[in-house]
Amino acid sequence: MLKKFFLTLAVIFFLMPSVYAERILFIPHDDRPVSSQHPADVVAQLGYEVISPPTELLTQPEELWAWFFENAPFANAAVVSSDALLYKGLIPSRSHEIPAEVLNSRVENFKILREKNPNLNLYLFGSLMRTPHVGTPGDREEPAYYGQYGTQIFQLTRLLDKQEISKLSGAEKKYLAELEKAIPDEILDDWFARRAKNLAATKKLLDFTHDDIINFFIIGRDDNAPLSQTHRENRQLLEYMKNIPKTKAQSHAGIDEFAMLLLTRAVNDLNCDLPFVNVQFNRGVGAKTIPHYSDEEIGQSIRDEIVIAGGMFVPKPERADFVLYVNTDPKGNNYEPHNSCPPVPLSKKMEKYFARNAEYFSAMVEDAVNKNLPVGIADIIDANGADNFLMEQLYEKNLLFKLQAYGGWNTATNTSGFAIGTGILAKKMSRHSIDRLLATRYLDDWAYQANVRTQIADYLTKYPNPYSIFLNLREYEPEVVKRKNVLMHEFAVKYFPQWNNFVVSNPWHRMFECRIDFD
Repeated sequence: MLKKFFLTLAVIFFLMPSVYAERILFIPHDDRPVSSQHPADVVAQLGYEVISPPTELLTQPEELWAWFFENAPFANAAVVSSDALLYKGLIPSRSHEIPAEVLNSRVENFKILREKNPNLNLYLFGSLMRTPHVGTPGDREEPAYYGQYGTQIFQLTRLLDKQEISKLSGAEKKYLAELEKAIPDEILDDWFARRAKNLAATKKLLDFTHDDIINFFIIGRDDNAPLSQTHRENRQLLEYMKNIPKTKAQSHAGIDEFAMLLLTRAVNDLNCDLPFVNVQFNRGVGAKTIPHYSDEEIGQSIRDEIVIAGGMFVPKPERADFVLYVNTDPKGNNYEPHNSCPPVPLSKKMEKYFARNAEYFSAMVEDAVNKNLPVGIADIIDANGADNFLMEQLYEKNLLFKLQAYGGWNTATNTSGFAIGTGILAKKMSRHSIDRLLATRYLDDWAYQANVRTQIADYLTKYPNPYSIFLNLREYEPEVVKRKNVLMHEFAVKYFPQWNNFVVSNPWHRMFECRIDFD
């Protein structure tokens, strides 16, 4: 009897630390599925309790801070968005009117939080304001004036950036002067003043990272370009953070993948793990590809993402815990066939080009799978959505559910970051959990972004102003959602009928993203 008592006590003692260690606070920068639902779901497959605030708090910084202070003492780690805690979220950070003293007070909360929770592993992700190439009238993600002056603002900052790192030609100097006259002073004052406030807050967060108040801090460069205001500010930040090692802080091309990467790092740190990751690229330019919405080579971005996730790059796939295969274009191009309204069909020549590329890359993946390597794919040949030619090859070779991870959504770094995080954690998952996560990605990245969204965009052309509906579904949403569910289920029945028990919705009432809920 006594022996049984001590055995029970030992089991309880053994289990208690792991139960406590399974609690991670997660504050996303908005409630889009890729920002919140999907990364949390990956970690939940490991048995961790991922606790997030009620959705309505994400746009109420004071209430959100109260929630954070209340829950922090009961967690071992926290992965949180500074944009949510300072500005009401990623998109509000681009057009807020918050006074500098209020922002400074919110930044100081991180110091108070650390004093009250000295053992909490605190991982932070934020953003530099983006500089879109063009202004789109009605785009709610930028100040209203960006719809009219956005293209000129981008060109102005491109030249200002270039002027500081090289020389402008005579024509460029003339164009710069014309732009400065064409854009009203009050608009430029507003745009630059907001960026200055955000940059000052970011620098203070870097100071806190240097002083170990924050364990790790990533600064995202969303929708970036090699010459732009975002690139210009990043040069300032890199100089400011030169005394902070990359293992504590990074500026990185991307943003939406950060939650997945930092949640992966939190799990690795809690388990004292250092996973080894190897990366293989498709033939041609490969790692030197500079994708759309980025200002650096994808090879460097992926190396940084491995560090952010708490892993280490290794040169040989045989030594790796996870091998990421990256589907790039041989010439280093990046295509957008799935993100227009109305859709633009591929030419026969381009279809043959994509097909040949997919055959070569799928053979690489098949060979690795046959060698029992833990393989994942970052499908970045297209800027938004999966490569249909590759996915058909994977389906025909019966490889879809022999992978550890897949990513093909949105920008290249979004894709690679999510695949790296999921692939690293997959070794701790059951095969059923891995397949469930793969099914989610295939439904979102392949079925929806690369096919159904395009089909619905074509369908919307029968209405006036189809692109406006694409951005804001309004009264057309019930009709679109019904049609979307039919098309998505038809797709699933054809390619993976075992994962056909789901419902699709549009949480942001637009066509860019969807939410997938399994029964």
